[in-house]
Amino acid sequence: MTTRLEILSKAVRAAGAALLLVFAAVVPTAHAAVSPYAEALAVPGRSDKDKERDARDKPADVLAFAGFKSGMRIADVFGGGGYYSGILAHVVGPKGKVLLVNDPAYAQFAAADLAVRFKDGRLAEVEQRVVPNEKLGFNKGELDAALFVMSYHDLYFEDKAGFPRIDAGQFLDQIHDAIKPGGALLIVDHSAVAASGNAPAQTLHRIDEKWATADLAKHGFKLIKTFDGLRNPADDRSKPVFDAAIRGKTDRFVHLYRRV
Repeated sequence: MTTRLEILSKAVRAAGAALLLVFAAVVPTAHAAVSPYAEALAVPGRSDKDKERDARDKPADVLAFAGFKSGMRIADVFGGGGYYSGILAHVVGPKGKVLLVNDPAYAQFAAADLAVRFKDGRLAEVEQRVVPNEKLGFNKGELDAALFVMSYHDLYFEDKAGFPRIDAGQFLDQIHDAIKPGGALLIVDHSAVAASGNAPAQTLHRIDEKWATADLAKHGFKLIKTFDGLRNPADDRSKPVFDAAIRGKTDRFVHLYRRV
């Protein structure tokens, strides 16, 4: 015969099991809410311009895909005004390091944005470098990762009035040597029509995705995975990226490579 004590004991065990299930369901949600990528976007002092860009560029999703984390040393190559550098500074934390690397042409183009972002000593933890393309000044294996965000195609762009031709192969070899074996290279860029190679970089500021993968493979980078969160099938990839009809809404590919 089942006693009242046994019935009560079973009820307590059942209630405990139910609480554990509730706890298990709640904990992952709470953990996701405090990801370092989301936290980085919520840091006080970020401009309205940055927040508007967040909505279209999804940097928290992109950086989570890349797996960048606390303690890493990362170069934001041709990072322009430092939008990604500012976010990464929070992600890598005080034990990590962010290098914002521009050449003189890029630094001049982004001068206004740089002045605002670093005004009054803000983001002092980000090291800004303005260096010639043929001598980036990295030590061998000093980086855990590097990224080009909408700027890899500029290795193949030339404007004699202010953007001199870059020896792209030599440039990429410098990036390869600077990244530790097994380190990461993140590429985000405007997609060009398939099989168009690097020619659209000059006319449209776009680049063919498959051509980019083959190019990077020649310089010691292996494609590991892709992210489709910035795709836009409505972009026929025929317009320059600065065209008002498509600006901020281009079809973009996101690739993660490993340095081999």
